Order: sequence, then structure tokens, then C-alpha cells
Amino acid sequence: MFLPTLSFLAQTPAAPAPAVPAPPAGPYWVHNLDPFALHFPASWPLPGIRWYGLAYIAGFLMAAGLLRLYAVKGRWPLTSDQRSTLITSLIIGILGGGRLGYCLLYRPADFFANPLIIIRVWEGGMASHGGFAGGLLALWWFGRHSRLGFRQVCDGVATLVSPGLFLGRIANFVNGELWGKVTTVSWAVIFPVRDQGVLIGYTEPRHPSQLYEALLEGLLLALYMQWRWWSGPPPGQPGARPSGQLAGEFLIGYALVRMVGEIFREPDEGISLLLGLSRGTFYSIFMILGGLGFIVASRRGEKEPPPKPKRRKARR
Repeated sequence: MFLPTLSFLAQTPAAPAPAVPAPPAGPYWVHNLDPFALHFPASWPLPGIRWYGLAYIAGFLMAAGLLRLYAVKGRWPLTSDQRSTLITSLIIGILGGGRLGYCLLYRPADFFANPLIIIRVWEGGMASHGGFAGGLLALWWFGRHSRLGFRQVCDGVATLVSPGLFLGRIANFVNGELWGKVTTVSWAVIFPVRDQGVLIGYTEPRHPSQLYEALLEGLLLALYMQWRWWSGPPPGQPGARPSGQLAGEFLIGYALVRMVGEIFREPDEGISLLLGLSRGTFYSIFMILGGLGFIVASRRGEKEPPPKPKRRKARR
């Protein structure tokens, strides 16, 4: 009579949870940073808020702050509406271009097989070169919309980009992604290896190449661009540098420091090299060519064609 009551004792015990690999012992620091700034309850559709997303938000806020400073100091007196429109167009261009660029440049086969992967932003994946292309399209639109010269707009925005790049690379490090090549330097880092979010092991000691890129693409380039921006007469004033010069210097400078960073960075897994070069190095070559194009146009004194006036619809 007691068998039904005690039947639960005969049930098969649950399978034990897989053992979590122990971090390797040694002198190197083991990366243990949480990529989430805030975790949501398990019942919610999204796991939480990542530091990577917050880095993008902070980058755009810093750009908006610099634009306001330029206006207050009379360096680039855009109106409040113009600044809002410029930041909004940059957000759309950079995020859209960065995501589309990642799909086309790094996962073309997957993208053409299933174009909907472009909306799976929660899986990660942004390409800085795609973000630059999308940003340039946004600046071209803004130049026409605001009736400002395209190259002049590019000069101003070129001084706003590096702080966001700095924060983005720091977020890459926090995420434990885009790590560097194997090394024995004393500051090497051991990164966790995950599969579908589950820890399955650890890497060998590797260069923290994300931090190298943060210092090169972010801090160093930001200091240079700010120094160039504040030196000399303001844009449009007598004696000012020709429009397009700063934009060209930024594109060339970014490409060069990106190539330096790629020396220490491990190529993305499953993504083949192009002409023996990593994708980051190969695509940077085109940024150098684009930067030279800006500088040549500015040195030749080529005037930018004025934006065409908007056509008003005839009233009937």
C-alpha cells in the first residue's frame, strides 16, 4: 500500500550538470569579465543589456557633446536642429552600415542564404569598415539636407569618431572577443571560450589586441584629430585648411593604426584571408585610397558643387 507513495524514489536521477572547466594555473590573468551590464530575468525574451550596446550609446552622446562644444566656441556653429539631425543620421548610417557590412564582408554566404540574419543583432557582429561606409552615406545626405559642403561636414565629423571607437574596443575586451595572437608577454590574457554561451575551455595566453586597438584607433587618433581641429582658423574662415583635408587624414590615420593592430590580432575563425591579408588589413587599403582622394581634392582647391535647391511642388 505504500508503494505508490514511495514510487518517486525509483525515478531515474537527473543527469549531472556538465563540469565547468577550471581556469588554467599560471602567471597570466584569466579574463572573467561579465559582458552584461544588466541581466534580465530568464523569462524575458532578451538576456540583458550588454556593455557593447552601452558603448555605442556613450559614443554617440560624446559626439553630440563635442558638436555642442564646437558650436559654443564658434568653431563649427551648427544650430541645435542641425546637430540633432546630424547625430540621428549618423546613428542610422553607422549602425545600418556596420551591420550590413558585417554580413556582406564577413558572412556573405550566410547572408545570401538567409538575409534575415541582418536583424539578429543580439548575436553580435558589426564591421567598422561597413560603419564608415554607412556614415559617409549619412554625411552625404546631411550635406545636401543642410546645404553644407560634403567635405566640410566630413571634416567636422572625423573629429567625433575616435572616442566611440575607443569605447567600442574596450567593450570588445569586456566581451572577451576579437582576441589577439598567442604570446608569452607578461601582460598576456587567457580568454574564455564559449559555445552558445556555455563555457567550454580557455585559450592559450594571447595579446589583448582589443586594448591595443583602443589605444591606437581611439585615444591616439582622437588626440591627433582634436589637435588638428583646434589649430588654425575655423572652417570657412580666411586661412583655414581646405575642406576635406581632415577627413582624408582621419581615413588614412585609421587605416594605418588598424593595420598595426591587425599584426597582433587573431584572424576571425572561419573567415579566409584575402591575398594573404586579414580582412581588416585588406579593407583598410581602400580607406587609404579614399583618404588620399579627399586630400587630393582639397589640395587642388576644387570647390564643392553647391547642393541643388529643393524643388517646390507646384500648387494647383
